[in-house]
Amino acid sequence: MPTFINHYERLIAAGELKADEDQRRAVLQLSRVKEELEAIPPRGSVIWRALGRKPNPVRGIYMWGGVGRGKSMLMDIFYDNAKINRKRRAHFHEFMIEMHARLRIERDKEKGDPIPPVVDAIADESRLLCFDEMVVNNMADAAIMSRLFTGLIGAGVTIITTSNRIPQDLYKDGLNRALFLPFIDLISDKLDIISLNGPTDYRRERLGDASIWHSPNGEKATTALSEIFFRLTDYAPDGEVPSETLHISEGRTLIIPRSLKGVAVVSFKKLCAEARGAADYLAIARKYHSVIMVGIPKLGPENRNEAARFVTFIDALYEYKVKFMASADASPDDLYETGDGKFEFERTVSRLLEMQSEEYLSYGHGNEDQQI
Repeated sequence: MPTFINHYERLIAAGELKADEDQRRAVLQLSRVKEELEAIPPRGSVIWRALGRKPNPVRGIYMWGGVGRGKSMLMDIFYDNAKINRKRRAHFHEFMIEMHARLRIERDKEKGDPIPPVVDAIADESRLLCFDEMVVNNMADAAIMSRLFTGLIGAGVTIITTSNRIPQDLYKDGLNRALFLPFIDLISDKLDIISLNGPTDYRRERLGDASIWHSPNGEKATTALSEIFFRLTDYAPDGEVPSETLHISEGRTLIIPRSLKGVAVVSFKKLCAEARGAADYLAIARKYHSVIMVGIPKLGPENRNEAARFVTFIDALYEYKVKFMASADASPDDLYETGDGKFEFERTVSRLLEMQSEEYLSYGHGNEDQQI
């Protein structure tokens, strides 16, 4: 069976990746974690019982660096190649939303401290947790993270996480940051910190000089956006692109028809002509670093509801610095030409134009600079 290192080197040999010393150091560390995890016998096995104790926890990794440095890509390769049971990969923001929901359930039971039972449940479900884009931008998360992750690591859970920030800059200048400092100490003590902060932005490099707004709608625009999708995902044009179901709230879901490696393909008709709201659009913005929308029509008073939803959608993407590629029946300036609502749409036009700028495209995904 090829090793994780061999897998990485094959990608370089095939021209899918470029040789990068920072990435190679990260691969070596991730390979160490993979081998140590796979060496632990399955829970409940004869060998497990013969140990007479829980195996020592495997030390995790915190990978940090600028946008497009390959952090998520390396973690995905690691996760896919880790031959263990009870593993989970999650976007960090969604994981924390889930943790707060679980804590509320435990508080409602009024049986004492809610954190230990939540830790026990998570540790029972997963012995490997992989988080993409760790960022802390609210006091509710900051207040519980130290105790939550101390408990998880103490229970033998291995943590692999990526972030655009060095640990010492997490929740920088945040309200009551003193509550969060023990978590930074925990990272430094319990995880290996790896820097992938070199100069090359591979995600931006993949876009190259491709135009990201295509009009009018039609075969030419569709072909151009398909090419962008394949650039961003390394997916073969004749391959079957998987879909994904996002869980919004209160049992509601949203199906993303094409979803791969942090890139989503959606249609204006499904997202803006149907009854969708801010919660749906924020879920997309948090989940994906790049969104491709097809079929944007001319807008005006005759489809004001669709236009209003489109405005809310763009606001969500803009807040989380999502890269946005689209096909439309007109340029942003001419998308909403006349009639009631044109003035209000001008802000969206401005954002659409800014989202095509080199400065915007160089931003990392997320709203981490907005401390609450």
